[in-house]
Amino acid sequence: MRAVVQRVAEARVTVAGEEVGAIGEGVVVLLCAMKGDGPDAPSRMAAKIARLRIFRDADGRMNRSLLDIGGAALVVSQFTLAAETKGNRPGFSSAAPPEAGEAAYEATIAAFRDLGIETATGRFGADMAVGLVNDGPVTIPLDL
Repeated sequence: MRAVVQRVAEARVTVAGEEVGAIGEGVVVLLCAMKGDGPDAPSRMAAKIARLRIFRDADGRMNRSLLDIGGAALVVSQFTLAAETKGNRPGFSSAAPPEAGEAAYEATIAAFRDLGIETATGRFGADMAVGLVNDGPVTIPLDL
């Protein structure tokens, strides 16, 4: 499983002009299930992101987690994170097939919610517009 995590002041995702998810302070998680991901990958990824100490403490240091601040997550499926770029046209053969990718996406959302994190989502497989105010900016790539 692969993710890009962005610390945000706010974020939203729209599909065909309709807002389908929005959050205030927290993280945007661009998420890609990969071929070969184990069944525990969604819960491990959610736990890793929830505990990343990327939020400022009283001294201005990145020392607090999403759980510490009571922040939210906006989780957006992003199969293009699996891009293989040997040439000029990216390939995506290392991404999980759509059915497995959707199941992993839904399981990751459930894992965030099980951790008590307010979680908004995009729409799997849809053409989405994601708007965000990146705080910092802080952007962290993660691979499991």
